[in-house]
Amino acid sequence: MTSLSDDARIALACLDLTLLGDTDTPADVERLCARAEGRFGRVAAVCVWPRFAALARARLPAAVRVAAVANFPAGGSDIAAAVADVRTIVDAGAQEVDVVMPWREPAAAPALLDAVRQACRGLTLKVILETGALADDDAVRRACRVALDAGADFLKTSTGKAPVNATPQAARLLLQAIAGDAAARGRVGFKPAGGIRSVADAAVYVGLVREHLGDAALTPARFRIGASALLDDIEAVLAGVPRPPETPAPVPRY
Repeated sequence: MTSLSDDARIALACLDLTLLGDTDTPADVERLCARAEGRFGRVAAVCVWPRFAALARARLPAAVRVAAVANFPAGGSDIAAAVADVRTIVDAGAQEVDVVMPWREPAAAPALLDAVRQACRGLTLKVILETGALADDDAVRRACRVALDAGADFLKTSTGKAPVNATPQAARLLLQAIAGDAAARGRVGFKPAGGIRSVADAAVYVGLVREHLGDAALTPARFRIGASALLDDIEAVLAGVPRPPETPAPVPRY
């Protein structure tokens, strides 16, 4: 059994420190980048809008990767718009693209994801399935299949902008899809995002990755957590600040 501090260290190393507000400014991005290396270690990446990717890359050390979002958050079916986002990200020198699958129009997803994959060859591609908006388990499984067939490097649950975001049930489905695919199980990673605010929240996903993919997958190459407020709790846990008792919240199906 791992301790809360063990989970905090994993969460820190695998954190995509995220800033995706509607009113973000360059000053906000600079403050985010300043937090990416702290006294307990560095995060895996920062995740920003495409227009801020170049600024983030300029402000961060090489060891911290830059991710930026494409086709975000609506997940439309306009291939040209999605590819334009990706070109901005590539030109900025970022290393990772988090693209929203067109989940409202599943038939449009393969062509859009293929175009995005072609536009960011050599970069890490995380495909956001928006699991909380999908109808049922089978719809999530189908979305996983489309993303894997398109060459996704990570399956990601959510934008963080939907009414329901990351949940343990959605995580299990994504992890099962990865583990059940011979070409994916040793390569593709998993990223929950949305609503993960404490180390106790993150520990649920750490445990699920360990269960389905093994301890070897608990590295930034295979596991990320998309969050902003989580870093505060990670640092409090690692600093030994006494934790308030956890009050479990109802968990939605997705």
